[in-house]
Amino acid sequence: MKIALVGYGKMGHMIESCAKAMGHEVVATVDVAAKDAANLVKAGDYDAVAQAVKNSGAEGVIEFSHPTAVIGNLNALIPLGLPVVVGTTGWAKSEDEIEKLCASSNGTCMRSSNFSIGVNMFYKIVEEAARLMSEYSEYDVAVWEAHHNQKADSPSGTALEVARRVMSGNKSKTEMVFDAFHEKPKANELHVSSTRVGFVPGTHTVFFDSPADSIELTHRARSREGFARGSVVALEKLCSKLQSGELSKGKLYGMEDLF
Repeated sequence: MKIALVGYGKMGHMIESCAKAMGHEVVATVDVAAKDAANLVKAGDYDAVAQAVKNSGAEGVIEFSHPTAVIGNLNALIPLGLPVVVGTTGWAKSEDEIEKLCASSNGTCMRSSNFSIGVNMFYKIVEEAARLMSEYSEYDVAVWEAHHNQKADSPSGTALEVARRVMSGNKSKTEMVFDAFHEKPKANELHVSSTRVGFVPGTHTVFFDSPADSIELTHRARSREGFARGSVVALEKLCSKLQSGELSKGKLYGMEDLF
C-alpha cells in the first residue's frame, strides 16, 4: 500500500518505520515543523496538506498531528476520498462534524484514542470488570493515567475511553470529574485523574476499592511502537473491509468496527 503520513513528529517517524517493515511504501510525509518532512507546509495551510497527499499517489492516509490541527487536516483530507486513519486525540467534541463530512463527501475516516491491540483488549477487560463489580455496591471505582510531559491533551483520549468503558459497565457512574475534588464526591461521579511527567509512554489504571480489599487493572505501554504498528494495521483492515464490502464509504468508524 502507498501511505501518506500527515504529522511527522516522533509518532510519524515510528509509523513510517513500522509501515516499511510491514511491506508498505510511505509516499508522502507532511508536517508544519519537521524539517525532514518531504512536504513542509505552513501552519493552518490545510489546502497544502491535501495537495501534498493528492500529488503523492497515496492509497491511504494516517494522520498523527496535533489537537489544534486535526480538524483542519480532516476537513481537507476526507473529501479526497482516501481512507483516513486518525491517531490524534483531543477532538471528541467535533466527531459529529466529521461524521457529517464523511457522509456529505463520501469519505471514510477511522478514529481511535489508541490503536494498540493490547489497549483495545484492556478496554474490553475493564468494561466486563466494571459490569461484574457494579453488582456489589461496596466497591467504588476510579481511573488514573500518566503520560510523558510533552503530551498536549489531558486527560488522554485513552483515559477517556477507559472511563467510558467503566461507565458502560457500571450504570451508577453517570458523570466524569477531571479536576480535584473540593468536597465529598457524589456516588454517581467517576474520578478520572491525570499525571504528566518525564518520558512515560502511557499508563492507565482502573481501581476498584472496598473496605475489604482493592483490585487494580493496569495497562502499561513499554514504548509507542504498539500504537504506531496498530495504526498501520488499522489502515490495512479499513482498506480491506472497504474493498470487500464489509464496510462502506461515507462513514466515521472506530476500532470496534475493525477488531
